[in-house]
Amino acid sequence: MKSRSAFFLFVIALSSVLVLWGCPKKPEETAQETATEAPKEVAKSEPAPAPAEVKKEEPAPAPAPAETGLQPIYFDFDQSLIRNDAKPVMKANAAWLKANPKAKVRIEGNCDERGTIEYNQALGQRRATAAKKYLTDLGISAKRISLISYGKEKPACAQSTEDCWQTNRRDDLVTGD
Repeated sequence: MKSRSAFFLFVIALSSVLVLWGCPKKPEETAQETATEAPKEVAKSEPAPAPAEVKKEEPAPAPAPAETGLQPIYFDFDQSLIRNDAKPVMKANAAWLKANPKAKVRIEGNCDERGTIEYNQALGQRRATAAKKYLTDLGISAKRISLISYGKEKPACAQSTEDCWQTNRRDDLVTGD
């Protein structure tokens, strides 16, 4: 009887270890980040940046003027939240879409080169979804908006630097059918 209960105890302990081992780990946060931000999404495949690499609310690169009046928005590393500096851009995009009621827009989610293809596809989709929600909250019909994620497959910049990665972490808003 003792060997049977010892066996069950061993199985339970082993199961617990395996379950806890598979749980996602939270990245380290500073007290200031925790106090000022919403909960962060957890990367499963993408390595966490060194503390010196993480820059919050850095100014977005100056976007090239779009022929349609729609401008891209940029994201922080491993995030799909609309940044404060992207909100005026999204409001301007919504104003343009309201002024052009027949125009449809495709939101293309993009990521930098770090992380797996699968992870970046999902992150690009979350970024495009966040932009769509922001536009619909501003009164744009969801029927006019389509989404696609390119992940890391359509970089705007090919260098492996933080400035280049920042340029690649974006949503492009493209008009079309």
